[in-house]
Amino acid sequence: MPAMAEDSDLEKSEPASPRRLEEARQRGNIARSRELSTFAVVMTGVATLVLMGPQFIGELERIMRDGLTLDRKLLADPHNMLEAFYRICADALTVFTPFLVAVTIAAILAPLMMGGWLFTLEPISPKFDKLNPLPGIQRMFSVQALAEMVKAVLKSMLIGGVAGWVIWRERGEILALIGESPFSGFAHTGQLIAYTMEVVVGSMLLLVAIDVPFQLWNYHRSLRMTKEEIRQESKESEGDPHIKGRIRAMQREAARKRMMQEVPKADVIVTNPTHYAVAIKYQSGKMTAPQVVAKGSHLLAERIIELAREHKVAILRTPPFARALYFHAELGQEIPAKLYTAAAEVLAYVYQLRHYQTYGGNQPTAPDQLPVPSELDPEADKPPAEPAES
Repeated sequence: MPAMAEDSDLEKSEPASPRRLEEARQRGNIARSRELSTFAVVMTGVATLVLMGPQFIGELERIMRDGLTLDRKLLADPHNMLEAFYRICADALTVFTPFLVAVTIAAILAPLMMGGWLFTLEPISPKFDKLNPLPGIQRMFSVQALAEMVKAVLKSMLIGGVAGWVIWRERGEILALIGESPFSGFAHTGQLIAYTMEVVVGSMLLLVAIDVPFQLWNYHRSLRMTKEEIRQESKESEGDPHIKGRIRAMQREAARKRMMQEVPKADVIVTNPTHYAVAIKYQSGKMTAPQVVAKGSHLLAERIIELAREHKVAILRTPPFARALYFHAELGQEIPAKLYTAAAEVLAYVYQLRHYQTYGGNQPTAPDQLPVPSELDPEADKPPAEPAES
């Protein structure tokens, strides 16, 4: 059973992930159909000739008439003959410019219909392993090469058969061209050619309908992944658990350092006295309510208290208020509205204490019964501890 499970993991039975598809696109590996491109170019060319055929014929007649008209100036000076030749070539190119533009646009847009727009230099980047002839020889005799050869033979038979059938069907009109005048015969020939090309293009549509789904299926099949590759990619995307844990620990440490830097700037530290410590700060005109700038429990609470003593920040023992702030106030956020009255009494005491320490006078009395709602104090409903027996 373990061997069968291992074989199943190594079998490419899973569809390609978005990451695998994106990596393939970056390498220039996208789904393409030669039959679609050929059909688009031929169809566009035939449609352009059919729509603009009379205009092409009229312009070609004019160019031919002008080119065959003899002029004594051309005969006397070879330089004039060369200029006339250039002019005729330029006129012919101008006539066929719409045809060339339409075909070029079709050749560009056809591949975009399957793989979308892609610009990468990866396929033409130098690779020394391409100098090895063995892979090329192997591709020449591969199943893919055999399939392409069979497809080319069938395509030739289909297009050739359809073209032959059209010619045999219209053999009477083709033979009748011998008795027509040059200009009418030329126009009639163009109509027969256009009709033949339309039928051939119609037959090519059948090839496109078969080749496009096959190329899409073959492309996605070539990018299929094993279950082990899926797991490895998922692991790389999500990151190694140990590394992620280390990153989270570093982030917590950085946040803790930033928090401890705010302790010396606080107005007062309220404590439990040892279980919890919360630093609050209020700036009149800049804050609508006091904010919690640091908080911690146990060892971190002791560190906050030590740092506050080092920087002579007021420390007030208010267990219910400290517990309420610790559990219901977030760092950098304003304290809950239900604690505004208690905070106002604490800050009033701190301001009075500062005045006493600076100017003397009557020492303020620390508040001991702050109005803290019972629902904000997690220990409000606990019964008092029983005295120890002597």
